[in-house]
Amino acid sequence: MRFHKDQLLIYAVTDRAWTGGRSLCGQVEEALKGGATMVQFREKSLEKKNFDQILGEAKALRELTQRYHVPLIIDDNMDLAEACNADGLHVGQDDMDAQAARRILGPDRILGVTAKTVEQALRAQAQGADYLGSGAVFGTTTKADARPMTMETLREICDSVDIPVVAIGGINLGNIGQLSGSHVAGAAIVSGIFAAEDICGTTQCLVEEMKKNLNLFPKTVDNSK
Repeated sequence: MRFHKDQLLIYAVTDRAWTGGRSLCGQVEEALKGGATMVQFREKSLEKKNFDQILGEAKALRELTQRYHVPLIIDDNMDLAEACNADGLHVGQDDMDAQAARRILGPDRILGVTAKTVEQALRAQAQGADYLGSGAVFGTTTKADARPMTMETLREICDSVDIPVVAIGGINLGNIGQLSGSHVAGAAIVSGIFAAEDICGTTQCLVEEMKKNLNLFPKTVDNSK
């Protein structure tokens, strides 16, 4: 799938902690119905003995996202990304080397890289990243070691590279408006989507708010004059 920065607008990142009595695929479909523009399948607790089970879910998500014409990205697991024929891979600073990941993925699949400094951002761009994930902008409960990032640093990262940047970390309807002026291309959201009772409706609102931040709404023409 050809990558475009618009696909980062509302980037839904899965977290099994929020499924409750609902299925992961069911939650993701609600987010897709609400307008999520990209999906990341993240399984930090994946063990080799569970690979076949997780692969089954990844393939189901791949089929689902294809129906909605939305890219599926696998977090930090090249074997899983290859096995389910995902659209791409996201790697952190302590994960697989970005240059090695690009070599395996080839030129046509999407590579995202976490960057918390301008130096990391420039290196990731040079190694072939299509986009950067930067944060945690508002703190996060999904990563115990994640340090908050100032809006000034986020803006510096965005302005230092030619590839788009997506903000991540504690983003929800209550604070997404604070990303205005940061120069990000979108927001990667975990609990702000998947902990919501109405995932579809919440995602719709997040899409609208992010479009406001980026001034993406079409201008209305007053024909009454």
